[in-house]
Amino acid sequence: MFKQYLAALATAALSLLCTGAAAQSAPDAAPASAAAQRPLKKVGVTLGSLGNPYFVALAHGAEAAAKKINPDAKVTVLSADYDLNKQFSHIDSFIVSKVDLILINAADARAIEPAVRKARKAGIVVVAVDVAAAGADATVQTDNTRAGELACAFLAGRLGGRGNLIIQNGPPVSAVLDRVKGCKMVLGKHPGIHVLSDDQDGKGSREGGLNVMQLYLTRFPKIDAVFTINDPQAVGADLAARQLNRGGILIASVDGAPDIEAALKANTLVQASASQDPWAIARTAVEIGVGLMHGQAPANRTVLLPPTLVTRANVNEYKGWAAPR
Repeated sequence: MFKQYLAALATAALSLLCTGAAAQSAPDAAPASAAAQRPLKKVGVTLGSLGNPYFVALAHGAEAAAKKINPDAKVTVLSADYDLNKQFSHIDSFIVSKVDLILINAADARAIEPAVRKARKAGIVVVAVDVAAAGADATVQTDNTRAGELACAFLAGRLGGRGNLIIQNGPPVSAVLDRVKGCKMVLGKHPGIHVLSDDQDGKGSREGGLNVMQLYLTRFPKIDAVFTINDPQAVGADLAARQLNRGGILIASVDGAPDIEAALKANTLVQASASQDPWAIARTAVEIGVGLMHGQAPANRTVLLPPTLVTRANVNEYKGWAAPR
């Protein structure tokens, strides 16, 4: 009889334990169910500069991807102009607007972290695009190290492993740092190539590329090749060289922008560009963001999309940024 009493007590205790565990797990189960039903209504996008056609294409890609998921989704795109304070203000406005998803091209990968965490604390999914952003839920970007490798391997090949080369640097964001790193990795295998300079910031713009190149041309009597961190700087560098009647310089860059397509088809010094795909970056970022809204984490928090080298030989087959993916 006493054994039966003990068995009954054990059964009751086990029942209470199971009930308590279920009660503790219930709060976690409810948000998962709610997240699965959460629609994409508002997307906020803050980008480096809408004066750069790359970011214009990325913005169009983000809008197209969001509208495909929900035709009524509202997409707000803002230009930070590489100004960290502006970007903080953008994120604050997105939080006030109660967006569901933020795509951010960080002006400063580390310094932006407090704003990113503030947005996430407000229940907003944050996905970094093109460059990393500390604290973001995920990052989607081109394999920028590989892009730098492709462009500089092309230059090294055309130079036959010998000559004077300039790396025209840019804003100190992760994408630029990785491109320069990739370039230097390749050049390190060619001791016959002398890097004249690698520390001048062309600001990621045509005007910046022109100004920096003018200084280089005045400073160095012999320049055989130039690697610029993006296409606007390449176009500016080409313009500066032609204004000063300095021919015989090979220019390669990263982006695959419409301007570089035209330059590769014309009589310019530009010879190649490691192309990015802003449409694919934006589409992937929106898809990952919506998955995270629904509690579905990506297999990898950082997604690297492969670049392709566009040259004078294959530019006519190049799809370009304008074509939807």
